[in-house]
Amino acid sequence: MPPELRVVIIADDPLARMGLAAHLAGEPGCQVIGQAPADGELALALAVYRPDAALWDLGWDPQRPALPGGKSALEQLTDLERPQIPIVALLPDATHAPALWAAAVRSLLFRDAAPAVIVAALAAAAAGLVVLDPALAPARVVPGERSHVALLEELTPRELDVLRCLAEGLPNKEIARQLAISEHTVKFHVNAILSKLGAQGRTEAVVRATRLGLINL
Repeated sequence: MPPELRVVIIADDPLARMGLAAHLAGEPGCQVIGQAPADGELALALAVYRPDAALWDLGWDPQRPALPGGKSALEQLTDLERPQIPIVALLPDATHAPALWAAAVRSLLFRDAAPAVIVAALAAAAAGLVVLDPALAPARVVPGERSHVALLEELTPRELDVLRCLAEGLPNKEIARQLAISEHTVKFHVNAILSKLGAQGRTEAVVRATRLGLINL
């Protein structure tokens, strides 16, 4: 059995921190080892806890400081400058997604995400993957890589279906059964996917597709 994911919850609102901790407590594979406010001591807190990933609730207004004269959650997150610990940010809406992406936050969910989805996102982030709510994917651009839109134009709808099956770890026979196509056709689509993503194998294809936002965990 794999070890539990060690998670720190970050939020200005202590009630929000406690609420998230309670939600995640019932989810297998996740252990909340600490909570921290989004203040000037945050970097130190993360260094002390050394979690596998952090869950950051940006609140209903990420641009509003929690205290007069203080910094907003968005400013605090930006100040971390490419954090070493993977962060899953919970957003009230898509407005702030571009700013978070610019701050090197590669895992974005909405605040109403289900606990199981949050845990899956934390695990994926800890593994170095990009995790985005489907509604946020268009707001993302990966510098230096082919764009999400361009790849979507190149992969056919059937190839995307096969790609999603690959992400589930299904063998060719099961993919053929689910999509009602022959195994030969599945192999053809898999080869096309590997070629278009520049991947050497199925696992690499899934990783690249996830980072490009073609599939969401």
